Amino acid sequence: MRWLILVLCLIAGPVAAVQPDEILADPVLEARARDLSKGLRCLVCRNENIDESNADLARDLRLLVRERLVAGDSDDQVIAYLVDRYGEYVLLQPTARGENLILWVAGPAMLIAALSGAALFLRRRRRAPDAAPEPLSDDERARLKDILDN
Repeated sequence: MRWLILVLCLIAGPVAAVQPDEILADPVLEARARDLSKGLRCLVCRNENIDESNADLARDLRLLVRERLVAGDSDDQVIAYLVDRYGEYVLLQPTARGENLILWVAGPAMLIAALSGAALFLRRRRRAPDAAPEPLSDDERARLKDILDN
């Protein structure tokens, strides 16, 4: 029985936390609100969108999105309003311009630098002459002979 419950929980995945009192009467506006909510981060539950979060702040954000849509704002205006109010952290997919450009470029730049460093190291290592081992001293030869004879 426990396995069945576990499997059902895994299959069901995250359930939307939207409460019935939040849902708009206009199905078109509600669909737009759901689409917008999927791209907005819950500021309490990291990397969870506000549609799936049960946090009070996520509920407030869902209501704010619906309020702006009912007021006649376009999707872009709603997003701009939230970004102005909470910063770009509210977006699950931040823009790749301005200050965020450093974050978008830093990962690939470090990978290229690491691969270049590894290639340079291997190239120099391949070109370096092999160090010849030092010959054995007379004492070492005598000791080796004793060991091999026994």
